[in-house]
Amino acid sequence: MEHETKQQPINLGRKIMQMRELLGIRQEAVAEKLGISQQAVSKIEQKEHVDDVMLDRVAKALGVNAEAIKNLDEKATVFNVVQNNYEGATNHGAVQNYQCTFNLLDKWVEAMEENKKLYEELLKSEREKVTMLQKLLEERK
Repeated sequence: MEHETKQQPINLGRKIMQMRELLGIRQEAVAEKLGISQQAVSKIEQKEHVDDVMLDRVAKALGVNAEAIKNLDEKATVFNVVQNNYEGATNHGAVQNYQCTFNLLDKWVEAMEENKKLYEELLKSEREKVTMLQKLLEERK
């Protein structure tokens, strides 16, 4: 007896949503790149069928090609995310999902500029002290 598996229809809208979420891109960002509303992006992601022209436009907005979206394996993606976030964690099961939200180099430059300002203020204060001490010494003579 042969067991026949029924192949699920490809739901391109769901695949678009999953690709967007995997890439960490919000609907608003996709909408802005496409020149449409966030609600329109949501409607695209709810459709089972998406025409090739729109699929190409969305893929370009996401920075991938249309074939990557079409060939996205939903089950493998879910397994991979779970595997990476839970079983591969080095801190005994806790999820590590840290995304830096600032430019480290910019913060370093800001800190260096702040240090320079503080140093200049300290130097100015020390010069004022020296000037005051010199005046006191001259008055005693």
